[in-house]
Amino acid sequence: MAILILGLVLFLGVHSIRIVADDWRSATIGRIGEKPWKGVYALLSIAGFVLIVWGYALARRDPVLLWQPPTAMRHIAGLLMLAAFVLLVATYVPRNSIKARLHHPMVLAVKIWAVAHLLANGGLADVVLFGAFLVWAIFNFRAARQRDRQAMTVYPAGTAGGTTITVLVGVALWIVFAFWAHGFLFGVRPFG
Repeated sequence: MAILILGLVLFLGVHSIRIVADDWRSATIGRIGEKPWKGVYALLSIAGFVLIVWGYALARRDPVLLWQPPTAMRHIAGLLMLAAFVLLVATYVPRNSIKARLHHPMVLAVKIWAVAHLLANGGLADVVLFGAFLVWAIFNFRAARQRDRQAMTVYPAGTAGGTTITVLVGVALWIVFAFWAHGFLFGVRPFG
C-alpha cells in the first residue's frame, strides 16, 4: 500500500500545483522556461503513474475487503463510464457543446471515473486510489473554474457537428473499453 500512496502523492501532487501554488508555478515557468517545466512535470507524472500502477497491483494481490458491492454496482459503474468517456473525448474535440457548457470535461470525467469505481469496488486499495482521485478532481474543478472567472475566459460555442463527433467517438471508445480493453488490461470485465 505504501507504494500506491507514494505514487498518488507524487502524481496528484504534481497535478495539484495549479490548485495550491499557481503563482509559484507561473514564476517558476518564467524563471526556467516552459519546456524545462514541462519536462520535469512529465517525468514526475510518469514516475508517479508507474508507482500507482505497481502499488495498486501489489495491493490487489493481498486485498483488504471493506465491503462487498452488489453486482448491480458493476453495471451502474459501467454505465457511468459511458458519460466519463464522452466527457474525456469532449476535452479534445474542438467546438463541441459539452466543453462549451462544462468548460473542464476531463476533470469531470475523472470525477465520474472515480465515483464509478468506488461504487463497484470495496477494497481498501480501491478506496485509496479512486477516493484520492475523486478528492483531487473536486478541488481541481473548483480551482479551474475560479481561474476561468478571474481570467474572464470565454469558451467557444459548440456546434452540432463537434458535439455529434464527441458523442460518437466517446461511445465507440466506451464500447471497446467496456467489452474488451478493460478485461484485457485489468483482468476485470465490467459486463462479463
